[in-house]
Amino acid sequence: MKKSVLVTMGSVVVIVPLFLLALSINENKAEQKVINEVPKIKHMETISAEWSKHFPRQYDSYVQTKKSDKITDMLEKNPALVVLWAGYGFSKDYNAPRGHSYMLEDNINTLRTGAPVDGNTGPMPTACWTCKSPDVPRLMEKIGELDYFTGKWARFGSEIVNPVGCADCHDNETMRLTITRPHLKRALDAEGSLKAADATHQDMRTLVCAQCHAEYYFKPTDWTDKNGEKKVAKVVTFPWANGFAVEDMEKYYDDINFADWTHQVSKTPMLKAQHPGYELYKTGVHALNGVSCADCHMPYVREGGVKYSSHNVGSPLDNIANTCLNCHSSDEKTLRDTIARKLERKDELSKTAMDVIGKAHLEAGKAWELGATEEEMKPVLLDIRHAQWRWDYSIASHGSFFHAPEETLRILGSAINKGQDARVKLRTVLARYNAADYVAPDFSTKEKAQQVIGLPYQKLVDEKMNFLNTLREEWIKEATAKGLYDPKTREGLEFKTSYK
Repeated sequence: MKKSVLVTMGSVVVIVPLFLLALSINENKAEQKVINEVPKIKHMETISAEWSKHFPRQYDSYVQTKKSDKITDMLEKNPALVVLWAGYGFSKDYNAPRGHSYMLEDNINTLRTGAPVDGNTGPMPTACWTCKSPDVPRLMEKIGELDYFTGKWARFGSEIVNPVGCADCHDNETMRLTITRPHLKRALDAEGSLKAADATHQDMRTLVCAQCHAEYYFKPTDWTDKNGEKKVAKVVTFPWANGFAVEDMEKYYDDINFADWTHQVSKTPMLKAQHPGYELYKTGVHALNGVSCADCHMPYVREGGVKYSSHNVGSPLDNIANTCLNCHSSDEKTLRDTIARKLERKDELSKTAMDVIGKAHLEAGKAWELGATEEEMKPVLLDIRHAQWRWDYSIASHGSFFHAPEETLRILGSAINKGQDARVKLRTVLARYNAADYVAPDFSTKEKAQQVIGLPYQKLVDEKMNFLNTLREEWIKEATAKGLYDPKTREGLEFKTSYK
């Protein structure tokens, strides 16, 4: 064969792959350019499927949160919770969190939101929608923040219909991360260490999560509507004015004499920790090293030459190669074993705290029954209040054992101590009424615990099912007629609860 032919053939063998590679690179660059362009999306577009036309990969990864669909009945797993929350909605129904796709449905289906028959009934205020849907900031803009926070939860059943999605975290014009809940901005400015206006992009990769994953209460706020009618809004408020520590917030609540509810048995003015993920995260090693929530829970992934943030928000352990192992040099088994030990230690102290505080509530109830005075009970109730607040704070943020393990164990230890202090004082009170040997009733199962507090469980379930089959169906029809409801968000979702 002639030398020229061999040279030609060799050139083709080299050039063709290079040509194909160049085409691939150009295609990927073109695709990345399209992704990086700012699309035109309607202001306050709450239907995430509309955003998906421009960001299909992000949306497709978000849809994967539907796979996180397991119902874990936490009251069945930890029956003491029923006693600790007696008189409060969580004693009725409390499940481990599922994927973001289920946020809205789980809020509607839980026994905690009750069984309203119209827009003016039910146990919960409108504020209970606040973290569940992009329809919330849409409504705030439409009718005003104070009007939104006024009235019953059922008032907006046909308006808040889209689960957490794109518009909760992104500006429709720039696609930049943005804070859509004004109470976060107010709280950051009140605390002072990071003003909302000074937040960097890396800060925002945490703050958009902090809009919902933070401790809050419903602050009664007087206002006057456009017709001159006096009203009271229950405004979501973060108690950060004194700082982020559990003691700082405890003092904040004590100073304003606030209570979420009065305990049904012990008559203690109680605090219910919500989900202080941001506050506990702030004390941990990841935050101190500048690692954001999104770095671990929404890691960057690659498809060909395209890089994007996965919106399949979940445990970093589900994708450990793209999360933990990006920074840690340990092997996967070592990391998993370490994390498992942290969880075991937290669970051990948490169970001890629940048992101690649960018995304190029941012993206090006995003391009242025997005729104890308010003066005798005041120091006892303060210990119970502080013990349960600290226990609840340490476990309500489900990742606390990982985000800030040392702080979590410290807080749980103080909760046990304060719970024991309450029980020691109660022994003295009970002895005055000839009941020093009183033993709290058994609450070792969910059913026994519900019997102890007299919870009419089956009645609550029957009422809930009636609501779901009537008013709930009306909400869907109304929302569909308004053009708000996107049935695609419910595709593949099974009706799952702890009571059916």
